[in-house]
Amino acid sequence: MKYGAASFPIKPVMDEIQKVSDLGFDFFELSMDPPQGHWARIRDMEKDLVTALEKAGLPVVCHLPSFVYTADLSPGIRAASLSEMMHSLDAAAGIGAKKAVLHPGFITGMGAFVLDTAKEYAQKSLQAIVEKAASLKIALCFENMFPAYHIFFDPDQFDFLFKEFKDLKMTLDTGHANIGDPGQSKLVEFIHRFPDRISHVHISDNFGKYDDHVAVGKGNIDFDICISALKKAGYNDTITFEIFSADTDDLVQSREKIDFLLSR
Repeated sequence: MKYGAASFPIKPVMDEIQKVSDLGFDFFELSMDPPQGHWARIRDMEKDLVTALEKAGLPVVCHLPSFVYTADLSPGIRAASLSEMMHSLDAAAGIGAKKAVLHPGFITGMGAFVLDTAKEYAQKSLQAIVEKAASLKIALCFENMFPAYHIFFDPDQFDFLFKEFKDLKMTLDTGHANIGDPGQSKLVEFIHRFPDRISHVHISDNFGKYDDHVAVGKGNIDFDICISALKKAGYNDTITFEIFSADTDDLVQSREKIDFLLSR
């Protein structure tokens, strides 16, 4: 198993690389959101970034922009969002990323009232992103979301997705799966139904209402059950701790707790 930690996009990327290295993680997950992780900034510092990652001995996984609207009803917003994704993929390839996390298109505004139309736009955008990633030899790991997204938060919604896109992988996000699911059945169902598709995992905790990104054990997720299911599924790939706490002990202790559960 490889353990990584995610950058917080408001902090300088070089500082985040140093932090992740100092804490003894195996890889670095670059959040490609502005202000610090935007693709243009990454391209400007590409050589220095590659050098820093190599010096730290950290492979990089890229998290493509979260706050774009590839399913938006407005053609201009949709086109601009797709352009941001394409540029971000180029920037990810430039720093050597072989794996990238992708959020589904966030359905907002009137899109919630015409879901079929918005979902059609989301699928067309996804097709373009999948083709671009394939051309760059980057494995796309599509992330499960939560009900506010109106799309791709339920395991049933992934059946069609994986039939349509044969090479698409999955990022299983524990915090997202917990939102709006008091029984935590979705988290385990994702693992049971798609063991061969899960190629990346995001670990964080919450209380089932908001995407709090708190440390393992500071919310209500039953990680004993989650990790047991991952072990039974034979998962042995990358795990990123998406814990945005000012206290780095939260990152280290979360890693230790998950490592203990995996080693039992």
